[in-house]
Amino acid sequence: MTIKVGDRIPETTLTLATDEGPRPISTKELFGGKKVALFAVPGAFTPTCSAKHLPGFVDKASDIKAKGVDAIACLSVNDAFVMKAWGEHQGVGEDIMMVADGNGDFTRAVGLEMDAGKFGLGQRSQRYSMIVEDGVVKELNVEAPGEFKVSSADYLMAQL
Repeated sequence: MTIKVGDRIPETTLTLATDEGPRPISTKELFGGKKVALFAVPGAFTPTCSAKHLPGFVDKASDIKAKGVDAIACLSVNDAFVMKAWGEHQGVGEDIMMVADGNGDFTRAVGLEMDAGKFGLGQRSQRYSMIVEDGVVKELNVEAPGEFKVSSADYLMAQL
């Protein structure tokens, strides 16, 4: 079942890409007591994700945080090493946490997985964004297949 507004984020473990290497982080630690803008992409270094989705959040990070967001997180079903390299390539810096859901556990738990096998990518995350306050989903914006509209930084900012 797909997560919806008003639901609590399920307890799973994700991985942060850090300079010291991969660091596990629970969803309780990531979302607890904070307002978090999370956006998920089908894959690091993929065309729309690299040309539009992540760059939009990089460009708008300070504006998003100025609206009361404590953290911005980019999530993908990739490993932490790939997420770190992608973040460096995109000039993310400290503004956005690059979060790896390497096994897709979080993505399955929130019901937002997709089969990208026909593209050679296997099981991935759908493209979406959400605003989470203290572990509860306040806004959820899931893209239609092949679309990039409602998960953008601009769309999310209008919801804050």
